[in-house]
Amino acid sequence: MKQATLQELASLVGGEIEGDAQTVIIGVTGIREAGPGQITFFSNPRYASALLETRASAVIIGKAVKLPERPPAGGRGAPAFLRVENPYYAYSQIARFFFSRPHVPSGISEWAVIGRGVRMGRDVSVHPFVVVGEGAEIGDRVTLSVGVYVGEGSVIGEESVLYPHVTVREGVRIGRRVIIHSGAVIGSDGFGYATQGGKHHKIPQVGGVVIEDDVEIGAGVMIDRAALGQTRIGRGTKIDNLVQVAHNVVIGDDCLVVAQAGIAGSAQIGSQVTLAGQAGVAGHLRIGDRATVSGQAGVTKDVRPGETVSGFPAIPHREWLKVQANLYRLPAIRGALTEIEARVRRLEELLKAATSNEQRAMRKKG
Repeated sequence: MKQATLQELASLVGGEIEGDAQTVIIGVTGIREAGPGQITFFSNPRYASALLETRASAVIIGKAVKLPERPPAGGRGAPAFLRVENPYYAYSQIARFFFSRPHVPSGISEWAVIGRGVRMGRDVSVHPFVVVGEGAEIGDRVTLSVGVYVGEGSVIGEESVLYPHVTVREGVRIGRRVIIHSGAVIGSDGFGYATQGGKHHKIPQVGGVVIEDDVEIGAGVMIDRAALGQTRIGRGTKIDNLVQVAHNVVIGDDCLVVAQAGIAGSAQIGSQVTLAGQAGVAGHLRIGDRATVSGQAGVTKDVRPGETVSGFPAIPHREWLKVQANLYRLPAIRGALTEIEARVRRLEELLKAATSNEQRAMRKKG
């Protein structure tokens, strides 16, 4: 079992200690579940009450956070605190320290099927029922879990991990340290058809897919191969579960694509873009660097760099907030408009009556 002093953990994340630096830490967990010997983290003010009640031996906390004046409940003294610039990031580093396991290669299972001309790197783990097609290349320290399929001529970069039942079709290039979760399909045919005489005729999808280094792809993700050229996922991008990426899409570096988002064909996504849950991007659009598409937003035109858009069709977020604020006032606005219409009609009737009386009076004088 791994353990470390709080001082050693502070050195790992560049933090400052308040309390006993020699406190021994044997694990990391959530603020409510933590007990003696464990470290937790606090970054969301919503959990302030949990900070008062935690039984953890130490808490990772922001440098500017003011601590509560009273000690935690339960008769225990206050935990030690590890102050850092970014508590959530520090937590991720400490969690990696406790939970990461060194790569221990299992070799190539006798139940795996390896095609002709496959180039296999050193210290690989190829589990039962894996199929590797002819001419594929598997890098050093790669793990192919049970039931993985790697198509002909595909390349898997070193230290990448493919979890059970991942499908990598032919001619796909996957970089180094890529993680692909169960059930993902990389390189399926793009959705391309030519319509003639009321019939839909398949357009051959003969391009490929390039997944750059340090990408993580969630369970059930579908990334289509290009019709021509490449569908490309940039370095460091993280894709959540159940995301659809269509043919010839290009996603830049360090993007976040959240569950059930969909990106239509040939869309261009810049770097450090966030597509929130169930966001949709129409085909052939451009989304600029550092832009954010809010949850369930539908993008139907280009998005400028740094812009945040919401709603359908997606509009700048501030405008969308104004629309939402007025949306709930619609019943009252409708009532006021109905009353105004009635008053206008009465005024028109009075004006019409007055005009008629004036005309009659003028005829009598004439």
